[in-house]
Amino acid sequence: MPGSILGNVVRRVEDPELLVGVGHYVGDLPLAGALHCAFLRSPYAHARVSAVEVEAARAMPGVVGLFREADLGIGAVPPPFRSLNEQVERRALATDKVRFVGEAVVLVVAESLAQALDACEAVVVEYEPLEAVTDLDSALLPGAPVQFEALGSNAAAGLQEVGEDPLVGAAVVVRARLENQRVAVAPMEGNAIAVVPGEHPALTIHVATQMPHRLRDGVKRLFDLPPEEIRVITPNVGGAFGGKVGLLSDYAAVIAAARRLGRTLRWSESRTENLVGMHGRSQVQYGEMGFDADGKIVGLRAAFIGDAGAYAGFGGGLAEGSTRSMVQGVYEIPKIHVDVVAAMTNTSPVGAFRGAGRPEAAAFLERLMDLGASELGIDPAELRRRNLIAKEAFPYRTRTGVLYDVGDFALPLERALEVAGYVQLRAEQARRREAGERLQLGIGLSVYVEVTAGGPGGEFGAVEVHPDGAVTIRAGTAASGQGHATAFSMIVADRLGVAMEKIRYVQADTAEVPRGGGTGGSRSLQLGGAAVQQAADSVVDLGRELAAELLEADAADVVVTDDGTVGVAGIPARALGWGALAAEAEQRGRRLEASADFSAPGATFPFGAHLSVVEVDTETGFVRALRHVAVDDAGRIVSPLLVTGQQHGGIAQGVSQALYEMVVYDGEGNPETTSFATYCLPSAAEFCSFEASNTETPTPYNPLGAKGIGESATVGATPAVQNAVIDAVAHLGVRHIDLPMTPERVWRALAAAREGAVDPWREPPDVFSSLPVRAPVVVAEDTETV
Repeated sequence: MPGSILGNVVRRVEDPELLVGVGHYVGDLPLAGALHCAFLRSPYAHARVSAVEVEAARAMPGVVGLFREADLGIGAVPPPFRSLNEQVERRALATDKVRFVGEAVVLVVAESLAQALDACEAVVVEYEPLEAVTDLDSALLPGAPVQFEALGSNAAAGLQEVGEDPLVGAAVVVRARLENQRVAVAPMEGNAIAVVPGEHPALTIHVATQMPHRLRDGVKRLFDLPPEEIRVITPNVGGAFGGKVGLLSDYAAVIAAARRLGRTLRWSESRTENLVGMHGRSQVQYGEMGFDADGKIVGLRAAFIGDAGAYAGFGGGLAEGSTRSMVQGVYEIPKIHVDVVAAMTNTSPVGAFRGAGRPEAAAFLERLMDLGASELGIDPAELRRRNLIAKEAFPYRTRTGVLYDVGDFALPLERALEVAGYVQLRAEQARRREAGERLQLGIGLSVYVEVTAGGPGGEFGAVEVHPDGAVTIRAGTAASGQGHATAFSMIVADRLGVAMEKIRYVQADTAEVPRGGGTGGSRSLQLGGAAVQQAADSVVDLGRELAAELLEADAADVVVTDDGTVGVAGIPARALGWGALAAEAEQRGRRLEASADFSAPGATFPFGAHLSVVEVDTETGFVRALRHVAVDDAGRIVSPLLVTGQQHGGIAQGVSQALYEMVVYDGEGNPETTSFATYCLPSAAEFCSFEASNTETPTPYNPLGAKGIGESATVGATPAVQNAVIDAVAHLGVRHIDLPMTPERVWRALAAAREGAVDPWREPPDVFSSLPVRAPVVVAEDTETV
């Protein structure tokens, strides 16, 4: 609308209190008399616990409490989303067996953190080491050390697909075994909790989480407390990226200890604890894609192994969930066959990380497309053009049963090629190859689609106008840096015509916000923002009705004016301010407020295209990023500043996975990347400038027309960079390099290529045939009625 604040650059309203140091995180909350917690963690990846001696530690200065699992008095900790296998339970502290390095065995509570850590060192634990397994393929072989004897294998879950061979009729088939490596989530702030036991509520929990209401529900189930006796408050959060969801086992132990002692307890994760314990990604992917002689895709066959880590971490199930669901991507693929298994290993349980299964799907698919282009002798951009789902096909039902809402996949691809100067880049690449230069140019493409707001449930939003003219927003989402206060305030300012500085934003407090799904899956704006908009519209209706009564006018003639008053259209003198209307409502025993619960008819599907330009030193394997062009489509853009910020952050994490990051374990399950001295996180100096832009294809699924943007760039960036690096050295015989493409890996690939072409394929382990069978997905011709 003319004059609307939406779609304009607005500075973030969250930042001033952080910049001047008045904002609080869990770790620096002023809690009088709080005691400190520390965990004694297993140094073994797999071992039986034969004895634990705690008396010397209990007698140390400042020690207030010392807990084994049996001392906590609670049952198994509920998993944050779903259990991959009901036979796999995890306790807050280890009992008779440890299954990964870093698993908590003893909790110590003391007057100071130093005293708690000293006491941990005084605890003596006798372990009987067992054989460990950390490799996904090896974990599924017969004779591998089993994590849970009752299961008989390390397969926590899985399904096989049956039906016609999808590669029948293909003129060319490309095959590859791909690794999407385990990465550390590595937020600035690790996990942190402070628990205050009391009368009413029985528990006040300050916690760094993306989903305070979900965490409250987990506490309710575990401790058998009514929800009104649990107040969860999330202050500022130093990043989450999918890693801070649900009731963690460490949190459960601290809460149980606080209840037992009747004292306020606090615990903040150390950097080493965070790097050892908060992981995402980790899949091994086997793919075969068939093409006809014209380069049209005939079919796709895939086998995915998701790494669940110990205790069947839900991240292992992402291979079966969003990776399989999104494996068709942006392409018309007539036949798809996917087998999936989640494997347990003697490593930290795997959770979510920005994108949670969708980056893995895009990386898999886009590598196969580049391999196909190479085999067919077709330019990678042209091969993609020939296979994109047509704009006219939407809404579109994929072969895995997913319904895409709306899309125009060719639009960002062509925009990215134009912005980058694709033809000129190819010409420069050809010149360097012809000259045999040491620094070779690589150009990588990625065209992606991802799913946002795909989980069940809607979102809560409320808007209230106060007699002083101020406005309060309450939302069930829980920001951890994304800018919800800015975006939602822009929506309310647009509907009510009030100034941004008059708006107060309340989130992440279960006593102030009655319900909410929290933040995850890029759901916040399209669900939470839509709920806030609906609540604001209801407030506008209430204000118009009240103003019409006070001004003795027809409500149909009352509007919100450009200066933020409510009055008769075309007669500025006959208008009332929002504060006056709220005061009148209060005198009548009411509040000028409204709430809404918004649910969308389905998930939305952002899409885009990324183009990466790199330079590879063919003598050392060193990769330098020269350019990264991103064209991301997230529907209607409400806040361009926030969108650009999300694009830049997503690109940085995607490029970082492609070139630098990887969690490493040795053969006995010991983590070797336990600090930033050994876990490679790049700084801004390692990145090139990002060229981020957008196309806008609004979704009909919410009144804002918005789709999610928080994870899109992470989905698109990694495969574009991987394809670029391989493209730089493809003329030298290199067909594939696994992530991350470190200088050593690039150098080794070049050395291997000099000795002959290396086929990136080996047969998957013989485990999929024993899995339960999935019923085939039936795709009707009329996709709108499926």
